[in-house]
Amino acid sequence: MADEQDDAQQSVPTQINFDIPSENEAGTFADFASIWHTDNVFVLDFASLRGPATETHDEHGTPQRSVNARVVTRVRIPPEQVFELAKALTRELEVWEQQTGRRAPQ
Repeated sequence: MADEQDDAQQSVPTQINFDIPSENEAGTFADFASIWHTDNVFVLDFASLRGPATETHDEHGTPQRSVNARVVTRVRIPPEQVFELAKALTRELEVWEQQTGRRAPQ
């Protein structure tokens, strides 16, 4: 009986109703994101540039570009959610491309 109830609960779709606090409604702008992980969590650091890139040189004299950025939001998600996030981003990007006629830069 318990197995039948568990199966029935798993087949029922879940709807999540989000409540966004008013101070977060405007969102936070980020120029880019950095993604990294540990064994138990994926971390998405969203950052904004703090100024233009500057040309520097490494310890061997090789030219390199340096960009200063500030993390404006860090989001930690369990590995299981990464698959759902990737699917959702792909789905939304396809809709955006259809609506705007734009494509990602090559």
